[in-house]
Amino acid sequence: MARAFLGMGLLGTNFVKAMLDRGEKVQVWNRSPEKAAALEALGAAVSADVAAAVKSADYIHVTLKDDDSVNDVLAAAAPGFKAGAMIIDHTTTSATGAIQRTAEWKSRGFTYLHAPVFMGPANAREGSGFMLVSGNQEVIEKVQPLLDQMTGKVINFGAEEGKAAAMKLVGNCFLVAFTAGLSDTLALGKALNVSVQDVGDLFSLWNPAQMMPARLQRMSAGDYSKPSWELNMARKDTQLFINSVQEKNGTLAVIPAIAEEMDRWIAKGFGSSDWTVIAKDAVKK
Repeated sequence: MARAFLGMGLLGTNFVKAMLDRGEKVQVWNRSPEKAAALEALGAAVSADVAAAVKSADYIHVTLKDDDSVNDVLAAAAPGFKAGAMIIDHTTTSATGAIQRTAEWKSRGFTYLHAPVFMGPANAREGSGFMLVSGNQEVIEKVQPLLDQMTGKVINFGAEEGKAAAMKLVGNCFLVAFTAGLSDTLALGKALNVSVQDVGDLFSLWNPAQMMPARLQRMSAGDYSKPSWELNMARKDTQLFINSVQEKNGTLAVIPAIAEEMDRWIAKGFGSSDWTVIAKDAVKK
């Protein structure tokens, strides 16, 4: 069984190193040749031509930037595809793009499986983290043993094409919002002379992540009439955050936008509702 890997960024490079550690034969390519060349000493077969890099490969893994780069690289590699080869794409892309590629490559006689990951370079090297799949279950069952070697857990979201891509984007959206919110939290702490260590100590004793299931259930239930924290009160506290940071000439990334959203819902008459009402439109069926 031969495998090819296209895209030698941090993730792709560490996937390949782990494959080589397992004694697998891997053919690699990267748009910047020096990144691929660095793996030659470890046993990878390096090619400067992407079509040559995939010749004889039964499985072609892809870790690139976006939909356009995946489409461009696969189009360039296609002349070298072995009959019946399977493309396994770990790139974070749009759900629409994943669906289109699945259909397009099937029409051309090849199998395309989108398998994005919640993994960093260290996860790829040690085979931990999470890999997401969805779509044709026979295809997933066939390739599952290979994917199991690459990650800590493969999460199968069922037969819906593009579902794995969608879930990956949802997860990344949360990570972006979480990080931006944490940045604002640290900015507030700085304004109030609370150190980063103090913030860490607080969260080690009081873990707000434990509230997430109940918070999500309340938001999705659509009943905001029995508040645990009234929107008016949450908005008052939000202004205290803003004022405290502004007094120290600091900046906030997302809190001012949240304040505007709160004001919008208060103006609509929801000031006495639970503050999670600001998600009402997002969860509306």
